[in-house]
Amino acid sequence: MFKQLWVDFRQSSFGEKIRSLIPDSLVNLFFHFPLVVIAVIYFRYPAGHLKVIGVTGTDGKTTTATLIHHLFTRGGKKTALITTVSAKIGDEEVPTGFHVTSPHPWKLQSLLRKIVDRGYEFVVLEATSHGLAQHRLWGGNFFLGVITNVTHEHLDYHQTYENYLAAKAKLFKGVRIAILNRDDKSFGYLKTKIQKYRKTRIITYGVKKGADFTHKTFKFKTKLQGEFNQSNCLAAIATVSVLGLSEEKIKQGIQSFPGIEGRLETIDEGQDFQVYVDFAHTPNALEQMLKTLRTQLSVGKRLIVVFGCAGLRDKKKRPKMGAIAARLAGMTILTAEDPRTEEVNEIIDQIAVGCQKNGSIEGKTFYKVPDRTEAIRFAIEKAEKDEIVAICGKGHEKSMCFGKIEYPWSDQREAKRALKERIVAENK
Repeated sequence: MFKQLWVDFRQSSFGEKIRSLIPDSLVNLFFHFPLVVIAVIYFRYPAGHLKVIGVTGTDGKTTTATLIHHLFTRGGKKTALITTVSAKIGDEEVPTGFHVTSPHPWKLQSLLRKIVDRGYEFVVLEATSHGLAQHRLWGGNFFLGVITNVTHEHLDYHQTYENYLAAKAKLFKGVRIAILNRDDKSFGYLKTKIQKYRKTRIITYGVKKGADFTHKTFKFKTKLQGEFNQSNCLAAIATVSVLGLSEEKIKQGIQSFPGIEGRLETIDEGQDFQVYVDFAHTPNALEQMLKTLRTQLSVGKRLIVVFGCAGLRDKKKRPKMGAIAARLAGMTILTAEDPRTEEVNEIIDQIAVGCQKNGSIEGKTFYKVPDRTEAIRFAIEKAEKDEIVAICGKGHEKSMCFGKIEYPWSDQREAKRALKERIVAENK
């Protein structure tokens, strides 16, 4: 009851105005921190009985965390998983909510207590910058920390890249082992900061630069596409290797990993072109995903991308993503993606600025289709044989927020529906 009253107050215009006047640092210290302390005490500090593996970064967190869980589970180690998608404790899967970053402290500590009571040794926990900055992961007792990358995201909350990076770095305070991406621009800062923690061992991985774990030092095969997923695999390999999993078991696990829902997920209804659903919702994720798909195109064929940007979130990334799409896709369709209380057409116009700066022409190489159902249908209608349609931004999510209400949604469902409609029309 109290929680709902608080939510109602926060969502009221008066509550939003009051909240805007209070610095985040004070809210974190005097609201979030006391809540997590109470939760840790109530659930009897469950993380103290576990080896907690924290995974953070802008992109690739969920894939890397899920892959570590997959490798350990197949390797015979009793391991649970908590990500922004869900929590997995054996055969039980527990939803963690809509559009969550890290779970609420009470939810998180409750899950950790359940994991301890069921006799687990390891838990892999996805750690977001919001969760770290707001102390929601305090009491996590991280044994090992992994970082994928740190690129442009969440600057509406953190204000600067430096603040964002500092929030990510909090994961590594007190860990025994730090797994760092040698290729990422965050590497120098994190290495220098972590070296001050004398008891922390630094292990590196990388696709491009010399590191402890590379393709040369650890050869593997994976079903996952893209260089970014090669990097995610190396992060997971480094993690489970230093924690004792054999090379043979790791290679078998990497090769058997099927991927996860909403990450370059193939939608196939028998059409003669490819359709993918992907969670890419940051400039870096969109760029890496589009580059990966471009390598599959035949000469003269187009990559068609459908995406939007979330309302009440980082506005600076909107034109950046428009420019990336215009540069890498043959056709861009701008649409809704959780507009919340913002006007969807205004969001689309801000993305379109980036398209136009990169030479894209409205009505020819990019289109504005605010209704996401219609946007997906439009993309699938326009696709020709051997072309690729990428539907980005929602991925695994099962709802879309308009105003302050979550409505049921699935990119996969809408894509399948549009494909079936096209196939029926073509067979008439």
